[in-house]
Amino acid sequence: MRELTPSAIQQHAAAALAEDVGAGDATTEALIDAAQTGSARIVAREAITVSGLELACAVFRQLDSKAEFEKTCEDGAAIQSGETVLKIHAHLRALLTGERTALNYLQRMSGVSTQSAHYVKAVRGTGVTILDTRKTTPGWRALEKYAVEYGGAQNHRFGLDDLVMIKDNHLAALPRDRSLAELVRKARAASPGLKIEVEAETVEQAVTTAEAGADIVLLDNMSVDEIQKAVKEIAGRAQTEASGGITLVNIRAIAETGVDYISVGALTHSARAVDLAMEIES
Repeated sequence: MRELTPSAIQQHAAAALAEDVGAGDATTEALIDAAQTGSARIVAREAITVSGLELACAVFRQLDSKAEFEKTCEDGAAIQSGETVLKIHAHLRALLTGERTALNYLQRMSGVSTQSAHYVKAVRGTGVTILDTRKTTPGWRALEKYAVEYGGAQNHRFGLDDLVMIKDNHLAALPRDRSLAELVRKARAASPGLKIEVEAETVEQAVTTAEAGADIVLLDNMSVDEIQKAVKEIAGRAQTEASGGITLVNIRAIAETGVDYISVGALTHSARAVDLAMEIES
């Protein structure tokens, strides 16, 4: 996981607030005295795995540099409905203006962590590693991949620069007389420090890919029986990753085929925002 630096967190929070506040919070500035202070707490309204606390704090700090926080849990914590996630003491204007932006971070990121935790739990005991994908919200990749890890899953590649991944469209764009082994050799020569993964859509392609020297064979949209057969025939010559059509209903059966990894786009692209609320206490 690429670390979320304090600077990156502050920049993200500043941009989010600029988008939401615009020229100013017309309602709060009209009704609330600038000197008035108060407290609030953010409460879970369902069972969740928490993520995004530093982003939420950054929002309120942008609006009140003297804001004080009490974290009642840490990112990655599994909490129940009714539990408090964060307590804040600050100027009331800061609390009211920052409420939605702070909740957006916590609800979205905790949603990804909670979704990831469900998938990790579903394969517990099989030895399979659950991976995310690049199917992330533009501008939010670092945050969503951070949340994935706090849900217990792992990041696949962060971007296009940290893994060679030869997919069907790469092969379609190349002359058909180029052998897969030649392509793997060319990729390894160009990026000697990176692992090479190649997508396969059939058992035969998977075996050919392993024989060509790929480090990882991506078993794309295969049935459970096909995945099991591919893993058996590859016989450890490469690591294997199942992908495509993975759900909480079928993931256990896929994990029990002996595959090394299962990548799940739904960790990020289909995670719903969880239910959290902020309550002003004074």
